[in-house]
Amino acid sequence: MQDYHDEEWGRPEHNPQKLFELLSLETYQAGLSWQTVLNKRAAFKTAFYDYDLAKVAAMTPADIERLLTNAAIIRNRRKLEATAANAQAILTWDDPADFASWLWAFVDGQPIRHTIRTVADLPATTDLSKLVARELKKKGFKFVGPTTVYSFLEAAGLINDHELSCDWAPEKQ
Repeated sequence: MQDYHDEEWGRPEHNPQKLFELLSLETYQAGLSWQTVLNKRAAFKTAFYDYDLAKVAAMTPADIERLLTNAAIIRNRRKLEATAANAQAILTWDDPADFASWLWAFVDGQPIRHTIRTVADLPATTDLSKLVARELKKKGFKFVGPTTVYSFLEAAGLINDHELSCDWAPEKQ
């Protein structure tokens, strides 16, 4: 958990494949602990071809059925199907990099920096996460409610919610 926080969480990410992975991880987390997701992260990377967009987008119902027997991952049909659907949605752009540009346009290309004193200050959703969730759904994304999207925006660095005591807090940047 500490390594994920220190090395990855909240760092501005623009690579569409990495953004896809982060979005996928957030969908798996819904209703579960983040520790559970991180413990299964390597197995998910294997199951989803290292989050190769084209390979995941090409997954069939038979592939999903196979994944439902894989005890190393979170076996939730809707979450697994959402991963394939979300890869397909990203590939609707002429260039997957356009997904990253589209996403970052919601924050004018710059992370939103919140002043977070304690974990209790963290919102579960915001108007931004509601807007992005609505727009993602219009583009065919699945399992992207406002809470999941807010966590994704944090993970991908569009929102910096590091506590003030953290080295990655906004005023320390």
